[in-house]
Amino acid sequence: MTDTLRPVDTAALDTAPTASDGPRKLKRSIGIVGGTLLTLSCVTPASTLFVVVPDLFSSLGTATALTIAIGSLLCIAVAFCYSELGTLIPSAGGEYAMVSTMAGRLAGWLVFVLSLLVVMIVPPVIAMGTADYLAPIVHLNPSMAGAGVMLLATLAGLLDLRANAWITGVFLVLEVIAAAVVAVLGFSHSERGLGSLTSMRVAGSGGHTDTVTAMLVVSGLAIALFITQGFSTAVYLSEELENPRRNVARTVLATLAISTVIILVPVVAITMGAPDLSALTGGDISTMVTAWSNSAVGTFVSLCVALAIINAGIVMVIQNSRVLFASARDKAWPEPVNGVLTRLGRFGSPWVATLLVGVPGAALCFVNLDTLYGVTGVSVTGMYLLVAVAALFARRGPHTHTPAWRMPLWPAVPVVLIAVLAYVLSMQEAEYLLWTGGIVAVATLYWAFYLRPRRETRWLVSIPEDARA
Repeated sequence: MTDTLRPVDTAALDTAPTASDGPRKLKRSIGIVGGTLLTLSCVTPASTLFVVVPDLFSSLGTATALTIAIGSLLCIAVAFCYSELGTLIPSAGGEYAMVSTMAGRLAGWLVFVLSLLVVMIVPPVIAMGTADYLAPIVHLNPSMAGAGVMLLATLAGLLDLRANAWITGVFLVLEVIAAAVVAVLGFSHSERGLGSLTSMRVAGSGGHTDTVTAMLVVSGLAIALFITQGFSTAVYLSEELENPRRNVARTVLATLAISTVIILVPVVAITMGAPDLSALTGGDISTMVTAWSNSAVGTFVSLCVALAIINAGIVMVIQNSRVLFASARDKAWPEPVNGVLTRLGRFGSPWVATLLVGVPGAALCFVNLDTLYGVTGVSVTGMYLLVAVAALFARRGPHTHTPAWRMPLWPAVPVVLIAVLAYVLSMQEAEYLLWTGGIVAVATLYWAFYLRPRRETRWLVSIPEDARA
């Protein structure tokens, strides 16, 4: 158990063998604009609005906007932790590199498992929404359409990162336009005032109106945190960002601010403009858009959302492959596996790791959607909690004087965040806690029987040399 809170000896890592282990660095090829475009695309505001938010409308009704707003406030504290840790430990390993270095190898391993769950599940969850928004043109099976999007995103993920930044940038413009159209139409067809945002009402069975309790709002915060979760992509891309000490924090905070506006404003507009409570609870945003305008506008918005989903798939596959690449570089697996996962293709991307996240992602499109939502919400909450714990150790020992972005109100911010996230986690459904807990338990056994006995040669969390300057 002493490994849990023992920080990784980063000085010792400087002497770890590197020459015979194949490629260990990713190419720094993107600035803050490209990084922000990629990170915003991973948040995928429009596809989140059209695919994930309707699930909140169905359970929270008029309290959906309030829940997302509270979740966004929590995410500010989370973003502070990511920004400080991400500039101290700019590694493609993201959360696990930060937590391993600050809070110990076991804690880092567990956050790696949780982050891997998130990055493997979120893309198919989003991708399965494609069929609904291609319906004006062609009717497709949601699982088959989602699998197709995942495979297409995998092929795009094999390209050069700079090229993908421009591809996703074009798609991002389209999805922002779609979100703006929804906001304008919703506000221009308002059926109720701003007071409805706190009326806490949801349509129940038999035409009755039910009250949304505070406990339901707290339970819904796990999904609300998931809605803006993609801002952490800036940390995963930190090895490929120019001047990471400055640009990681800027990208994280700017992305959170922009994505919150793009998502929350249309949600407020939809809440105020829905024809009735039943339509709002139903969450069929496309139908509402068509009713507010005409079928042509509805089709345009639907196609923009379909493109946004493809865009999200591309960026998420890029992110996920970097996580696997970094875990192999840091010796998380048996040596033959490490060697394969660290191979880079002609465009500088980790092509084997890209295939290994894209193809299983296609298979996950055939898993029950509610289960995917539940496990993702628990995993995101648990991951954020461990990152907040690591942030408590960010100003001790050798890290005290390391040049980095520093959060305001430390250590109050991580302490309060830990308490709130622990409470949110306790309010999740037992089924999803058991699924996630079971996976974490298996991962802990792997740590105990394989990684820990080989601590000198396995799970050597590294930081690229040029990132230390």
